[in-house]
Amino acid sequence: MTMVGKLLSRTLNVFGERRRSFSSSSGLYGFPHLKTPKGFESFVDEAIQRSAELIAYISTAPPAADIMRTMDEISDTYLNTNHDLYNAVKKAEQECHMLSEEAQRGVRNLRADFERGGIHLSPEKLHRVNSLNVEISQLSRQYNENIVMDPGNVDIYPSSRIPKSLHYLVKPIYRSGSSIVTGSNTVLKEKGYQITTDPQTVAAILQHSSDDEVRKMVYIQGNSVPHANVEVLRRLISARHEIAQMMGCKSYAEFAVKPNMATTPDVVRSFLLEMSKMVQAKSKEEFELLTKFKRETFGRSDGNLRAWDEAYYMTMMKSSTYKLDNSVVASYFSLSNCIEGLKVLVQSLFGATFHNIPLEPGESWDPQVLKLSLHHPEEGDLGYLYLDLYSRKGKYPGCAHFAIKGGRKISQTEYQLPVVALVCNFPRSRSPSAVRLNHWEVETLFHEFGHALHSLLSRTDYQHFSGTRVVLDFAEIPSNLFEYYAWDYRVLKRFARHYSTGEEIPRKLVESMKGAKDMFATTDLQRQIFYALVDQTLFGEQPLPYGDTSSVVAELKRQHTCWEHVEGTHWEARFSHLLNYGAGYYSYLYAKCFAATIWKKLCQEDPLSLTTGFALRTKFLQHGGARDPASLLNDLVGDGIYRHCNGGIIPDISSLSDEMKLVEEYQQQVHLL
Repeated sequence: MTMVGKLLSRTLNVFGERRRSFSSSSGLYGFPHLKTPKGFESFVDEAIQRSAELIAYISTAPPAADIMRTMDEISDTYLNTNHDLYNAVKKAEQECHMLSEEAQRGVRNLRADFERGGIHLSPEKLHRVNSLNVEISQLSRQYNENIVMDPGNVDIYPSSRIPKSLHYLVKPIYRSGSSIVTGSNTVLKEKGYQITTDPQTVAAILQHSSDDEVRKMVYIQGNSVPHANVEVLRRLISARHEIAQMMGCKSYAEFAVKPNMATTPDVVRSFLLEMSKMVQAKSKEEFELLTKFKRETFGRSDGNLRAWDEAYYMTMMKSSTYKLDNSVVASYFSLSNCIEGLKVLVQSLFGATFHNIPLEPGESWDPQVLKLSLHHPEEGDLGYLYLDLYSRKGKYPGCAHFAIKGGRKISQTEYQLPVVALVCNFPRSRSPSAVRLNHWEVETLFHEFGHALHSLLSRTDYQHFSGTRVVLDFAEIPSNLFEYYAWDYRVLKRFARHYSTGEEIPRKLVESMKGAKDMFATTDLQRQIFYALVDQTLFGEQPLPYGDTSSVVAELKRQHTCWEHVEGTHWEARFSHLLNYGAGYYSYLYAKCFAATIWKKLCQEDPLSLTTGFALRTKFLQHGGARDPASLLNDLVGDGIYRHCNGGIIPDISSLSDEMKLVEEYQQQVHLL
């Protein structure tokens, strides 16, 4: 979730106590103020007023249970420098032996949240921390703005070097200094194409352009801009490091990882190095296989693989081996079919159904947004899901899950149901049956749906722990787990049908899709390990090893991948995960290992059974962040899903190793450890 999304959801939660009903909605998400964007001003004003009332109540030093309940209603994001609240939370922590386990956990977490904001420091240091946080926010905004404003471009002449299949990505240009004289003595300017090197265009060109030189130019330019972000990132690293040191930490990585399951950067590094060793041998095999393919199939006698060759030759090799046609695959995945797939999951696993709910006037600002209730025949409605699936101008890019309102216990008989939004950017159409998705889009949809289920099935006493409000290296486990459902034939045959014939997706086609996915999967995994090591190193102890940020990237690439670093490139200049997940990018890999074990031990045998769903819900999803995450994982699948290491935990990687056919290599590495 983006910072804007977090602030919005917390504001909605503060105001939500006064607007529990959705039956008389007349504005966005059912809030009357939000009929237009201008409504946010009065909406926030009223939320602030309500917060002031709650602060005044907490200042009267009520019992610990009331402090926790009231703090759960307001947002510490706005109030983390309020000493009255901090003192009340400390008082509640001293008295919390009388509270429930979840309430005790909540009070401890609230106190820790306050102190991570620096409230326990001297006034001078607190002022400096606040100034640094403002600076970090400004630097983050500048970093993202630079990516948009300075995407870079490459001019390609002649125009014949760009195939028609890629013309949708480029714009025609003409070279005034060069002319062509035709037989009729007509002078024509030479036509070329300009390629804007934004990440999406770069990815498409590198994957589909057969011209080595075009790919080289696009790769170098796309990995060198925006130049200004090299300095922005340096300043961001410096500011975060200063905050960490003021908090008594050696590095920002130590500060960021401390609340997580891993606990320390040393544990994270041990995990990443273990992963790196696990993939080393097979990654080298894949590299050599691709080199051989380039030399033998394309007659390239020099044959050395360059950084700009990777995506192109991988695509060609997968295509020649599995004969996959993306348009054929997409013909089985109309958007309406995929929505049906989400309904299949909740019905089969949880015995629940999605029901369409008509939107009240103004409840959505786009007529194609759908509202669904997740309904259980015995329990009633479990929560509400908004599906905002189509692209439109000015919309948040990509796919994401947003928790609009967290679930919480209001009284002994009343529960505030969770409300979530699943946002995607699929091609706009009047009918979802006319939109056909690539399978990677289906996988992404199921990934985000895993987050949504975590929120919808959560049944915590406090919204502070609702659904995805968990530690960072736990949050991606449900989403990674539900990606498996997008690949399992037993699941796909239940909803993936040809858009015109209604034919069930053929088993052989799914097997070919999985075969293509598995080809070079180890190389893809190695790349993610490299990214995570860069993230940990940049936010580790200062000064940086190897020199500046670009030198760190270059050296770690040499150590942990088979690919060369191209001198003069600055890949880190637009890897925005460094902002959003600073020192936390390892969490994706961490979660991937846990998800692999859960799938293998709990789901693989019968992924759509009510027994599987009951275990997932009652032992995992419904608890959100209210219980210790390591205990939840252990209860779900038993001993062996992780091991203790230097005060933190490291996920077992044997299930992932087995899945990726790395068992022999992994066993050898374990023997050496």
